[in-house]
Amino acid sequence: MHQVAVVASQGVVPFDLAVPCEVFGRARLPSGRPAYRVLVCGVAREVDAGAFRLRAPHGLAALARADTIILPGVADVSAPVPGALVRAVRRAAARGARVASICSGAFLLAATGLLDGRRATTHWLAAAELRRRHPSLEVDPDVLYVDQGQVLTSAGAAAGLDLCLHLVRRDFGAAVAAEVARASVMPLEREGGQAQFIVHAPPGPDGASLEPVLRWLEGQLARPLSLEDVAHRAGQSVRTLNRRFREQTGTTPLQWLLRARVRRAQRLLETTAHPVERLAEEAGFGSATALRTHFRRVVGVSPLGYRRAFRRPEAS
Repeated sequence: MHQVAVVASQGVVPFDLAVPCEVFGRARLPSGRPAYRVLVCGVAREVDAGAFRLRAPHGLAALARADTIILPGVADVSAPVPGALVRAVRRAAARGARVASICSGAFLLAATGLLDGRRATTHWLAAAELRRRHPSLEVDPDVLYVDQGQVLTSAGAAAGLDLCLHLVRRDFGAAVAAEVARASVMPLEREGGQAQFIVHAPPGPDGASLEPVLRWLEGQLARPLSLEDVAHRAGQSVRTLNRRFREQTGTTPLQWLLRARVRRAQRLLETTAHPVERLAEEAGFGSATALRTHFRRVVGVSPLGYRRAFRRPEAS
């Protein structure tokens, strides 16, 4: 079983600590078995978590057995990073463990040297300080998370949920991640490159929320749809539709539709043995060539490579 060690540092942000515990703790394989074993590991016997103190059931020695290490944010980024934590994370990374930070946990991760020369992110309010303290980093304050393979960083608050769901998707596929998202009442996917800070305008008195339109779109993915079709369904002009999509989802209608179709293709690749041509039709891409092109751009691998990694045995 994949083992996740969540580090409780002094001054840990409780929300950042709870997010990976909830996401990984809720993940279930198709058989119903837990996908992960989650260990909360304290830098000391008792850890200050702001409004309360906590006793972690494990110490830093558990990092030696972890497949993934999560470094949640801390309230004071100027506080010294314990040498024992730096050494434990470095040793774990050297043997191949994956290391991810949430929010200001990027300061802890940067102290290990594992981010040197890499692209990274953190909460947008702390980005300038992270860049000042670690000038070798390429700090991007405008994204939700950055995946550098073995090393990952996320922005603050809900972006930690996005990162953890992304890791579940990497490990066990889109269907398992979708179930975790539903259990957590969390949108399945926000693209890592999406802006951290989006002004979500509240729905107006004219019923301007896009939620009914998004539900309708999920049921129409196999159909060829134009902007005009979506605008007509929403009862809006194309210009108004584009503006409200940006306000409420952070992307355009066509980009949202594209990623929804890729998600459907992922689920079909995991759960069926259909050929790529049929998948392209059922996911709304029109051709196998279009499916392959968009799938590789969004997911990073070919559809057949994804199927080899994530297809369930019963789909054979």
